[in-house]
Amino acid sequence: MKWSAQDAMQAYLHTLQLCKTHSNDEDCPLGTRNIIQPQCMEFISALAAGNQAKLMVQVTSHEGINPLTIALAVAAKHTKARFVCIFHQLQDLENCRAQLSCYDLEDAVELVHGNPCEVIMEFKNIDFAVIDCEFEDFLRLFEIIDVNLRGSIVVVSNILERRIGASFGEVIKGKCVTRSIGEGMELTRIGLMSCKPQ
Repeated sequence: MKWSAQDAMQAYLHTLQLCKTHSNDEDCPLGTRNIIQPQCMEFISALAAGNQAKLMVQVTSHEGINPLTIALAVAAKHTKARFVCIFHQLQDLENCRAQLSCYDLEDAVELVHGNPCEVIMEFKNIDFAVIDCEFEDFLRLFEIIDVNLRGSIVVVSNILERRIGASFGEVIKGKCVTRSIGEGMELTRIGLMSCKPQ
């Protein structure tokens, strides 16, 4: 993946503006009041856009649209990437689309319902993924996800909910580096140096 400072900056500023604009909006409740640290949202958005990810996938557990969904949708909008959000539990997809429309992002996300371990098999060479560890079978997802081994990023959220198991970097085979980013999140960059989870 080739770095684009301009795409990163635009996605960062767009996400920052959405957080600021909607921080007290009850109809669009994904601003700075939520669980994910706002700086992480902007960082994730800038990282996905700056790396010019062409295919982004998010696996959510039970919460539906969340701040990471918004961050990736912003990145997808700026880079014209394909972004697929997989819901494990049945969500009201129309409600999710309405939430996205608050941010003018409804066209930037494909919403899919199904077993993430089955749905993820449809996607090859994923450039950027976000996996929620509240999903019971997250370790299996780690094993079967088809990431771009020459350069991709996987963000794992809710790692505090992970009772047992390894980090994504410990499970995959290939060159990678794993770092903690914010509370309950870790980021693995694939395609760099030798694999060194921390």
